[in-house]
Amino acid sequence: MSRAALLTLAATACLFGASMSLAQQSDPLTIAAQGSFAIGGTVVQTPGTFQNNAPMSEGQSFHGDHLYAFYQVPADARPLPIVMLHGAYQSGRSWETTPDGREGFQTLFLRRGFPVYVVDQPRRGRAGNSTVAASIEPTPYDQLFFDQFRIGQWPDYFEGVQFDRSPEAREQFFRSVTPNTGAFDAGLVADGMSALIDRIGPSILFTHSQGGGPGWLTAIRNEDVRGIVAFEPGSGFVFPEGEAPEPMPSAAGTLSAETVPLEDFQKLTRMPIVIYYGDNIPVEPTTERGKDNWRVRLAMAQLWVEAVNRHGGDATLVHLPEVGITGNTHFMFSDLNNVEIADQVSAFLTDKKLD
Repeated sequence: MSRAALLTLAATACLFGASMSLAQQSDPLTIAAQGSFAIGGTVVQTPGTFQNNAPMSEGQSFHGDHLYAFYQVPADARPLPIVMLHGAYQSGRSWETTPDGREGFQTLFLRRGFPVYVVDQPRRGRAGNSTVAASIEPTPYDQLFFDQFRIGQWPDYFEGVQFDRSPEAREQFFRSVTPNTGAFDAGLVADGMSALIDRIGPSILFTHSQGGGPGWLTAIRNEDVRGIVAFEPGSGFVFPEGEAPEPMPSAAGTLSAETVPLEDFQKLTRMPIVIYYGDNIPVEPTTERGKDNWRVRLAMAQLWVEAVNRHGGDATLVHLPEVGITGNTHFMFSDLNNVEIADQVSAFLTDKKLD
């Protein structure tokens, strides 16, 4: 999509936002249905006979590696639900209430008429039963995440950052961090996501960060993915075999592309895709780890979008500062201007006839 088209889409988003004022967010919501369930996963069975009065592992089963989904369906719902997949060290909480207590994307898009499914991926959060062992150590990493998620450079916030600077908001941000209970497995996540979409039908995917890779794999596996909105995908960029770009070194390590057969990659061309990146991402290499980490990811995303479009797809990358939206962190959907970000997404959904 051209810069002129992006600016037009941004203007459309502003018009859309006029009908979704902040005051309207406090209006009551009518929920037609809500609930939660687990889906996907495996069952491990231990040989032997279970002894009721001397219970050991023999003869017992273990259910694990499933996905957890919490859903809400508004009255007069739009036809396509939105499935929201979190990123690394996060859970479905990412999409819920913002660190400073405002409505997150879960509720903002519920208000806009979409059924919303908020996911905890396998081996994370409320889907914590893992069939593989893991050691969870109490490793101090708060300040690393403050830098890596581009809130600032500890202990300083970036100038103009769209993050509430109150101690309470920072506390909530740190307490949203959620460990893996087993090794991260993008294919396993995609299996759970595909099973979810098999159950609920044609859907739109919202993915964040590490969830970007499983999102692409889900779309490859399931033709009922009708559109993807990816917020700062951080890894798992899949290219056709023989077309992967060279690894990209950064101050935070080297980012490498992944490959899939061309036949699989072409399945990503059947739905519209938009990728958003926020502010404080440098163009040139820097020794500032938190920033340089995202320099290569933005560069890889641009090459990925070009590859999708080269094969006949419909992918767009929006670097928010280039359309006049500044200060956003890695969590733009919960930043102070998350209503403006939601307006951008709503304009995309309308443009692609997904609403």
